[in-house]
Amino acid sequence: MPRETLTADRIVGAAIELLDDEGLDGLNMRSLAKRLGSAATAVYWHIKTKDDLVRLAGDAIWHEVELPDLDATDWRTAATAHAGDMHAMLTRHPWLVQAFGSHLLHGPGQARHNDLSLAIYEKAGFAAADADRAAATVFTFVLGSALGPAAQVSLNRRLSKNGADAEKLMADAMTRATETARQFPRLRARLDTTAATEYAAAPDSTFEFGLQSLLDGFEARLAADGASRRK
Repeated sequence: MPRETLTADRIVGAAIELLDDEGLDGLNMRSLAKRLGSAATAVYWHIKTKDDLVRLAGDAIWHEVELPDLDATDWRTAATAHAGDMHAMLTRHPWLVQAFGSHLLHGPGQARHNDLSLAIYEKAGFAAADADRAAATVFTFVLGSALGPAAQVSLNRRLSKNGADAEKLMADAMTRATETARQFPRLRARLDTTAATEYAAAPDSTFEFGLQSLLDGFEARLAADGASRRK
């Protein structure tokens, strides 16, 4: 069977798989070429640097986020769906959260979602500058909410290096953290009603609670602005 032609799209797809499996630290041209059944030099013909590769892979996964139809739904439903899809995408690809702090990320995939975010909050009734602020606020919240899972994946990889037992190291650390937490009344009360292994975990529906609280605040601001203009 003839070898499949090497293309930039194939390289980016393989890079996403490698990043999902190994994280940013595990991405290198040699490992990528091995996945592709190619030589590292052949990869360089299509994509010149690792930074370019991360940028292209990061932009490609933005296409996993669906764009709600603003003509067919209200702004709040669209905002909830869009933020939820962004959060799910970042949770599936935790390396992208880390890449925001170490790589220059840009491209048409991300830009189309930035544009949609502005359209959502303009439809809500915000003027351009406040639509910018609203979109940035929601994105910052989504990114921050995805940081925990991304950090956990990265920590597990680091703890597992050189054959170490990551689960035991985590359990030992959690035991010490729980002992410290019991010195504080509110933390102690919560530990008495939940498993100690859940001490560091966010409560169920934390993301949904935070997002809806933000949107509640936007609605209140819009209502107050409207009332002020009518005076």
